[in-house]
Amino acid sequence: MRVVDTSAWIEGFIEGKRNPAIRQELPLREQCIVPTIVQFELGKWTSRNLVDNDAAAVMAYTTRCVVIHLDTSIALRAAALSVEAKLAMADAIIYATALHVGADLLTCDAHFKDLDRVVYFPSPKN
Repeated sequence: MRVVDTSAWIEGFIEGKRNPAIRQELPLREQCIVPTIVQFELGKWTSRNLVDNDAAAVMAYTTRCVVIHLDTSIALRAAALSVEAKLAMADAIIYATALHVGADLLTCDAHFKDLDRVVYFPSPKN
C-alpha cells in the first residue's frame, strides 16, 4: 500500500522531468491510497491546468483507489506531526494518513524527504 502525494500525482500525469521514475513507483489502483485532502489539491490543480475531460478523468481515477477520509484519529495525529516535523496542515494530514494505514508515502516534495516511510524523488538538477 502506498499513499501518493499530490506532487507525485502531478508528476505522474504530466511530462515532468521526474515522470518516468514516478510512473514506475505509482502503485496499482487497488494499492493506491488517496487521502481526501489529496483529492482536494488535485481537483484544484486539475481545474487550473487541464481541460475539463482530462481533469474529470484524473479525479474519477482517484475515486477508484482506496480513498481515506479525514477522521479524528488522523486529524489529531496530523496536528502532532505538524508540530514535530514542521509540516503545513495538508502535508501533515497526508503524512498522518500514510502512517495511520501503515503505508509508504510517494512524494516529490522536499519537506517530506527525511521522514520515515517516505519514497522521495528530488527535483532533477538542470
